[in-house]
Amino acid sequence: MSRSAAVALLARPEGAGGALSPVASRRSSPEAGSRDRKTEGARPILVVEADGATARTLAEQLAGDGYAVELAVSAEHARTRALWRSPRLVVLGGLESVRGQVELLEEIRRPARERALCSPDVPVIVIGACAGELDMLRAFEAGADDFLAGPAPYLELRARMRALLRRAEARGAPVSRLTVGALEIDVGAHAVSVHGTPVQLRRLEFELLVHLASDPARVFAKHELLRAVWGYRSSGSTRTLDSHASRLRRKLESHGGRWVVNEWGVGYRLR
Repeated sequence: MSRSAAVALLARPEGAGGALSPVASRRSSPEAGSRDRKTEGARPILVVEADGATARTLAEQLAGDGYAVELAVSAEHARTRALWRSPRLVVLGGLESVRGQVELLEEIRRPARERALCSPDVPVIVIGACAGELDMLRAFEAGADDFLAGPAPYLELRARMRALLRRAEARGAPVSRLTVGALEIDVGAHAVSVHGTPVQLRRLEFELLVHLASDPARVFAKHELLRAVWGYRSSGSTRTLDSHASRLRRKLESHGGRWVVNEWGVGYRLR
């Protein structure tokens, strides 16, 4: 029995027209049983992949690293699995078409009030059919957090997954104060100071600053900031973001130093 004993494997049931469906697996060893108990009740990684062999291989690799896994072989199957168990991360692989992949991603990013499949903030890694810039751009505009050209090496995929999960956990953890050099942010009190001098910010300027300060060494893409602060599903016009970032920059720099940096063609970061 392979390491897939830790997850729900896929089989071709009779009368299903060849469609894949989950079936319960059997434990073959104390180690497999230990992994079952470890992942039981945990929020899963949702793997969406139309190719059954690729899906099984990835599920086995993730299970071997201790992740709970749910597999889906179509957009409709993914909707069912996501509604049944809300995923902590989605690996969005090949579907019937590139457009189907993008449409499912847009559905995931739909605000909760519009009946999203799961939390609209769930990290999503898209595995594209190729490394074409157009496919990559479409994925990021639809709300992807990361993109890999297929077939994606498992070790690279795992490394990127772990990075996204760390960021998601950091965002979810209660943070009362952020400090970046002479810049101090009291999140609970909605207060900002530079070199000890208070800076008056409007609500969206404050939220933009908090998001940038959550990972000050990172360049945040414009579509990420628009989604996180404004709830936009795609980048569209970035005039709103640029105008808020410009006002935020001027207010902070009036108290000394250079803080908000525009990385042209990419996004924003804190200096």
